[in-house]
Amino acid sequence: MFLGHVAGPVYAPKHMFVLGIDPGLSVCGYGVIEHLASGDRAIAAGVMRTDGSRSVAERLNELHRDLSALTSEHQPEAMAIEQTFTNRNLMTAISVGRASGVALLVAAQAGIPVFEYTPSAVKAAVAGYGGASKDQIRYAVASRLRLPAEPEQADAADALAVALCHSQQGKGMARIKAATEAR
Repeated sequence: MFLGHVAGPVYAPKHMFVLGIDPGLSVCGYGVIEHLASGDRAIAAGVMRTDGSRSVAERLNELHRDLSALTSEHQPEAMAIEQTFTNRNLMTAISVGRASGVALLVAAQAGIPVFEYTPSAVKAAVAGYGGASKDQIRYAVASRLRLPAEPEQADAADALAVALCHSQQGKGMARIKAATEAR
């Protein structure tokens, strides 16, 4: 007679979708990758633009709507976002911070765990050098994701780089497994 509890099979995630965000109020880059044991592949990438003639509140609302639609469509298990850094241009830093806040809100509303990476950490992870140029990032992203051409939009390439940075973190799969189990 068996009196113990028999647990069902444990399934480790074989893949995860990561949404990378390069925040900006005028132009917000996004990139969705699928992280597989055999390597990463791009699912979607592009930019969201807001109309500079509209109020900041309207632009933030538009960004919220677009990011919410993107997360609803792709159902990422994680959001990786480039951290806001202090820029010489204070107004740019403020608008990037506002866009980052909207992205964080969208992730929280969707129950998606968020991971933030500094620009130099992203560059080092993707191109091997924390001071890599935009062109070097585009080349590295295209090469690592086996794209037919380099991404045309620098912000989209940066967002894909942020997603790649997250996927290659040693804890990436463990984090996503824990997040998936928590849902």
